[in-house]
Amino acid sequence: MLRIIPFFTTENQLVAALKRGESRAHKVVYERFAGKMLAVCTRYCANRSDAEEVMLDGFMRVFEKIGQFREDGSFEGWIRRIMVTESLMFLRKNRQWRQEIPLDNVTAEPDYAWADTAINENDLLRIVGQLPDGYRTVFNLYAIEGYSHAEIAEMLGINEGTSKSQLSRARTMLQSLVKKTEQEQYERKHWKTAN
Repeated sequence: MLRIIPFFTTENQLVAALKRGESRAHKVVYERFAGKMLAVCTRYCANRSDAEEVMLDGFMRVFEKIGQFREDGSFEGWIRRIMVTESLMFLRKNRQWRQEIPLDNVTAEPDYAWADTAINENDLLRIVGQLPDGYRTVFNLYAIEGYSHAEIAEMLGINEGTSKSQLSRARTMLQSLVKKTEQEQYERKHWKTAN
């Protein structure tokens, strides 16, 4: 007997198959979105194994809660919100998002001149990953996900001032890390040409 594997040509067909509990739809969703969602989780988690664990938990939540997807926004955006929520739950459970490290001479406003750097995307993601969990979490929620400080404060159970402070410190620390990376790249480039 020939087995026909369903092919989902539209997002609506895929969502409908998920709501019916079709295992092939689960596989398709995972294959289609795992890379992007791992990137989301990696921005919040300190190491890749934690990010992978959070992503898998997130997909389980997607499959469990698919009945709550109202189809009034993008399916990928809905999955992304679940991944962010799972990441925050992981950090909260491990109390990692409250960690701060003191910074000497934290400026009130960061210097945005460093934004014109020639650092590639992988280096930038690595640099953001070096931020302490609290800074990284607020930076990701504000600068990448687009949440307001009021929303971040509610999500993390902190006050708005703490959110603003962590963002400011994250930006200042990013400046320092970007300058350090640029210097290292410059030295590598000139060392190679000298030898």
